[in-house]
Formats: sequence, C-alpha cells, structure tokens
Amino acid sequence: MVRGAPCGATWEAARRLIGHPLDDAVRKIGLDTQFYCSADPAGWDPIYGKSPVHFAGKIHSRELARAIDRALALLAGETGQG
Repeated sequence: MVRGAPCGATWEAARRLIGHPLDDAVRKIGLDTQFYCSADPAGWDPIYGKSPVHFAGKIHSRELARAIDRALALLAGETGQG
C-alpha cells in the first residue's frame, strides 16, 4: 500500500485482510473501510450521490481489485503462464 484514507480506515481494513481468502478480499476491504471510516455518513456528495463513507468503500474495492489483477499478471509472467 502506498497511501491511504486520511481517517486511517485503509490501514485497519488492510490489516484485517491478512489471512482472508483472496476471492473475498475486494468485498471485505470495501466494507471494512466503510466500517472504520470516521467521515460523516450523513454528508452526501451532490456530484456522486453517495456519502463519503460509501464512496471510500467503492474506491478501496476498485483499487484492491486493480492491484490483485496486476499482481496476478506479474506472477503469470514470471512462471511463463499466460
């Protein structure tokens, strides 16, 4: 992880992924980020139509999915599988 949410939720959510099954990690980081986020869930964003908590969960899930895809692609390249 290079950076995280200002509230610190990223670090706790990532810590809780240790030992968790990979096939459920994208869902779990989104939920855990929302749970540990200290942003006001009542503060709806007028552009995106979501609370900052929901927005943070979506971003964390999307970025973890991208990171997993990149890591798997690198591993496949190292083993010669494609």
